[in-house]
Amino acid sequence: MFNASPRTFGPLRPNLALHALLAALPLLGACGSIAGSTNMLSDERIVAEAAGTLGKMPAELKLMSRQTSGTNTYAVLRSKDGKEHSCTINGGNLLSFGMVNPPSCQPR
Repeated sequence: MFNASPRTFGPLRPNLALHALLAALPLLGACGSIAGSTNMLSDERIVAEAAGTLGKMPAELKLMSRQTSGTNTYAVLRSKDGKEHSCTINGGNLLSFGMVNPPSCQPR
C-alpha cells in the first residue's frame, strides 16, 4: 500500500545542512578576491574586446584607464574622433578560465 505520510528527518539532517552552509560561506566570499587577483586581461585584449562591441578597429581606440573589481574589469577608452566610452568586461580571470562575456559599453 501507498504511505502518504510526510517524510521525517532524523535530528542530524538539519544540522548537517546548516554545518555545510556555514563551511561554504568563507569559500563563497573568497571567490571575488580570487577573481580579482587572477585577472588575465591584457590592455590589448581589453581594447580588442571593446572594439568589437563598439564596431571599431582596435587601432582606433586607446585605453585611458582600467580597474578590476571581482569578476568585472571597468575600462575607459577614447576613440580617434575624441569620443570616450565606459566599458564593463565580465570574466577574464581564473574562475572563468580566461573567457569573457561581450563587453557592455556606454558613451561617457
